[in-house]
Amino acid sequence: MEQLTFFIKNFIDLSAEASPWLLLGLLIAGLMKAWVPSKILSKHLGKGKSAIVKAALIGAPLPLCSCGVIPVATELRRSGASAHATAAFLVATPETGIDSVSVSYALLGPIFAIYRPFAAIMSAIITGLLVSSIKEEDIKSPTAEVNQSNSSCCASKNSTEKSLITEPKVSSCCSSKPAIKEIKVAAKTSSCCSSNTATISEVALISSSTLTDFFEKTKTGVHYASTKLIDDIIIWLAIGLIFAAIVRTFLPEEFLLSYGNGLPAMLLMIAISIPMYICATASTPIAAGFIMAGLSPGTALVFMMAGPATNISTLGVIKNEMGGAVLIRYLLGVALCAIGFASLLDLALNYYSINIGEQMQHSHELLPYWFGLTCAALIAFLAIKPLRKLVL
Repeated sequence: MEQLTFFIKNFIDLSAEASPWLLLGLLIAGLMKAWVPSKILSKHLGKGKSAIVKAALIGAPLPLCSCGVIPVATELRRSGASAHATAAFLVATPETGIDSVSVSYALLGPIFAIYRPFAAIMSAIITGLLVSSIKEEDIKSPTAEVNQSNSSCCASKNSTEKSLITEPKVSSCCSSKPAIKEIKVAAKTSSCCSSNTATISEVALISSSTLTDFFEKTKTGVHYASTKLIDDIIIWLAIGLIFAAIVRTFLPEEFLLSYGNGLPAMLLMIAISIPMYICATASTPIAAGFIMAGLSPGTALVFMMAGPATNISTLGVIKNEMGGAVLIRYLLGVALCAIGFASLLDLALNYYSINIGEQMQHSHELLPYWFGLTCAALIAFLAIKPLRKLVL
């Protein structure tokens, strides 16, 4: 009974920890769908090795956790980003960020604050290169339903707008005022009696139309994130949080410390970190505790790299959106890079006789607990369709 209570508490705590960043990720994904044309994403994050570097550099500073990055990466993929660019984005974004770098500096010192984002970006690029080695026919295509919806609803809207712009009526020399449909082209098409200067009412009408279009697009993006996108990820999200709560409940930190340092400890950290949920910022004080308890800085770095970059939710979405071949190379890239860069860190610290423990400080709560619970309740509300339909 006591363990069940502890499990429920851990599940609630993890949900409160992840939910604010998940909502941020959903909002970014929804606005991106509404405002960023698919052609731009396809151009910069499509085929080619340069797309991997761009995705890693774009994702690195974003303050998104391993759950918050899921909706953004999903929308990137469905909007035309290649599998290897999406994989690089999925690694770089949760492994580091502006928030986690500042926390790393505060808790672990300047060396970790510099080395951690460097390792994250390089890990993202290497993982993206591994994914790019897969044949195109072995990679699952993006969800067709989203592409079809884009071509249907947007095409009709675009064609309507185009007709308003490209089909002006020719006014006669005796016409006193242009028709409403002629307003957008009044500056270009003039008659012998019309003025070249747009009237104040016309400018106001165009400005009002632009403002209305802005709110409509934003509303469409938020609605998409609150319905379609959250429905696509909520099952894997719930599975991931449940699994993370199980690990936190039944696998105490002392178990990790009993394995000491070196490759065995790193491999064990990989096995534990890959399926569990932990965000980059929240992993920092835990890693600091590992180091203070006796683990090497490199072993703690494995936890900070592999933990945020993977969890059950992320792995499920990768499998669903891009296929099993991408998932295998993604896991391989994350694991090898985490161990490789961690080993380099330990070697460098030992060679230069640097003591990370002397640079460490105490941790602080990043977001109020009540705020996390509120965000978790909002996500739960949006995930239940009958309740959601009452307000959306």
